[in-house]
Amino acid sequence: MRWKRTIQLLDVHCEGEIGKVAIGGVPKIPGETIAAQLHWLNTDPKGQELRRFLCLEPRGAPIGSVNLLLPAKHPDADAAFIILQPDQAHASSGSNSICVTTALLESGIVEMKEPETVVTLETAAGLVKATASCRDGRCEKVKLTMVPSFVHELDVRLDTPEWGGIRLDLCYGGIFYALVDVAQINLAIEKGNAAALVKAGMVLKDLINRQIPVVHPEIPAISGVAYVMFRDTEADGTVRTCTTMWPGRADRSPCGTGNSANLAALHARGKVRLGDVFKSRSIIGSEFEVGLAAETTVAGKPAIIPTIAGRGFTFGLHQVALDPFDPLADGFAMTDVWGPSAGEI
Repeated sequence: MRWKRTIQLLDVHCEGEIGKVAIGGVPKIPGETIAAQLHWLNTDPKGQELRRFLCLEPRGAPIGSVNLLLPAKHPDADAAFIILQPDQAHASSGSNSICVTTALLESGIVEMKEPETVVTLETAAGLVKATASCRDGRCEKVKLTMVPSFVHELDVRLDTPEWGGIRLDLCYGGIFYALVDVAQINLAIEKGNAAALVKAGMVLKDLINRQIPVVHPEIPAISGVAYVMFRDTEADGTVRTCTTMWPGRADRSPCGTGNSANLAALHARGKVRLGDVFKSRSIIGSEFEVGLAAETTVAGKPAIIPTIAGRGFTFGLHQVALDPFDPLADGFAMTDVWGPSAGEI
């Protein structure tokens, strides 16, 4: 077979959210920093071509992410990665950090040491420390020390045609989130409501990004609200979340960067203190442990260092390839699978 391109993918999921890891055949990505490489992937036609090749049909699917494993730039990092999703390349992700850590250790790319291995991951948002609990050759659990998270603005009012005026928090947890109490859209975070939650999330994300520009004060490559995360609090104090992702799906995990952003909002309101740990539950019932490890600042603004703990599981290994004569090399998406926003891809 005379394939034009081949990339080896290790299949991993974190608490139900798929995060495939490209462990072989990843082309050289231009850029002196991971943030510069992220910018190239999102702006250069060749970078966009790579994302479409891996994330769109007929080789990809709307569910999950593909993580490009890259050589680290920072001397303290063991590996670097950038997250590819159908809409764009993203800077940071808790579930994908757990997937990448699990892939590095269980594939032998990074030596596994029992009972604990510490892996330092470099992302466009900064360094993430992953402490993996290991036994019998398995990565059983990963605790992430995330990048500094902070509040951009609390209680932002947004006028909507469907729900009237709603309030939301704009916070950063490695990427920017709009955090919305789900009762405002008259829904509950349940599997049966996934389609309705996603539809609402896409509407709100579009309205927010048209009206409210956000840019990281120190990393200009990170800008705009990436996701709308709906939140609720259950009777036992567990935070319930549903992060909605373009072009129209729900995160299966509780969402690491989303919970980091929400933790910053809770801290700003005095609802959590240093050392606190609580559970966050996803739309499918899987859980993360969320902790407040430290207080810090970002560009003079109060910020926090969150921790996120969860499990990753490998479930396959495959190679994706491109036939040089394939007329669908650029990928495609259709509304029957990808939802109404597929026409924008």
